[in-house]
Amino acid sequence: MENLSAKLKIGLRRCIWVHVACLGLWPAFLSAETSDLVQNLANCKNGYESCDRSRLTQAQSVEVAHADQQRNLSDCRDGFASCDRSKLSKHEATALAIADHQRNVSDCESGIGSCDRSELTGAEVRDAASAAHRRIIADCQDAIGSCDYSALAPNELRQVKILRQLLNFSNCRNAVGLCDHSKLTQSEANEVTVAEHRRNVESCKDGWDECDHSKLSPLELRQSAAAEHDRNISACRDGQETCDYSKLTPPEAKILADAERKRNSAACTTGHGYCDPSPPMSSESPAIPDGHKPHPR
Repeated sequence: MENLSAKLKIGLRRCIWVHVACLGLWPAFLSAETSDLVQNLANCKNGYESCDRSRLTQAQSVEVAHADQQRNLSDCRDGFASCDRSKLSKHEATALAIADHQRNVSDCESGIGSCDRSELTGAEVRDAASAAHRRIIADCQDAIGSCDYSALAPNELRQVKILRQLLNFSNCRNAVGLCDHSKLTQSEANEVTVAEHRRNVESCKDGWDECDHSKLSPLELRQSAAAEHDRNISACRDGQETCDYSKLTPPEAKILADAERKRNSAACTTGHGYCDPSPPMSSESPAIPDGHKPHPR
């Protein structure tokens, strides 16, 4: 009997521990189930296929139904194929019809998008026609696309020709856009020639590839040469690859060589910068040998 009693006590203890363990794991099971239910609700509200509506509470079903309605309304407003107009309320259908009409009116007036003129009222047809005519005038004035001159009234045609003449003159004078020199008046051609010559002078002074030295006057040639010489001195002083030492005068070469010796001496003494340990050139030596580049800084 004692053995049986002992065994019963041991069995009872094990049962108690099992219940205690189950109670300890219950919060984890509950948390996992709650998280799964929350995710399922989110899937249903977003219209995902992974939604299991059978797991929704009555309140959640109402919430999901509202989300479905709003999503369908949004699809209808955006013109998506997923729109189901039969699910719209009378108020939503009316609001959608108004939005569709306004979008069609806007497309017809702007000439962009899909325009259905059969859905326009008489006044809206006239407004769309006026807007299309204004676009034709603007395209003709700005020389954009193909201009339909036959659609212009006589006074509009005169105005367009005046503006096109001014636009062509501006393009030629400023060297931008399309320029037709043959359409310039004599006074405009003279002004364009002056502007072109001025740009060429500046290009030569700045060393740009567009420079045409043959079009410079003797004075402009001297000024251009002086500017080019100054740029070359600056390039040599800064160690740039464009430096041409052969174009330096002996005094200029000596000044640059002295400056380089001082820089190199400072670099070797302080340990900052590039140091050339080779013996420095004497003052009687050529300042900078042909083809030699200055040390990088």
